[in-house]
Amino acid sequence: MSSYEIYVAIAIMAVVNYFTRVFPFLFFRKNDLPPYVVFIERFFPAVIMTILIFYSIKDIDFSLAPYGLKEIGGIFFTAILHLVLKNYLISIFAGTIFYMVLVQYY
Repeated sequence: MSSYEIYVAIAIMAVVNYFTRVFPFLFFRKNDLPPYVVFIERFFPAVIMTILIFYSIKDIDFSLAPYGLKEIGGIFFTAILHLVLKNYLISIFAGTIFYMVLVQYY
């Protein structure tokens, strides 16, 4: 790619990113949100956590040592952290970091 094409690609990505950030404010100007947005807002964090759980255990062979202890430890750490703090973002990020540390160093 030439430098001109790279600059055009960056400009297009910046404009698209800007409009994806502005779009909700333009589309939902009135105070009450549609029911489907409220549904997504309510259940999306739990769906993300469920996807992360299945992703972390999808390739475990429970018949071989260490029998999935790293993955199960990460899941329990995340669950306990969420029960204590009741914050999805902290639970997701801290649990993922804890799991990655276990996978990389143990």
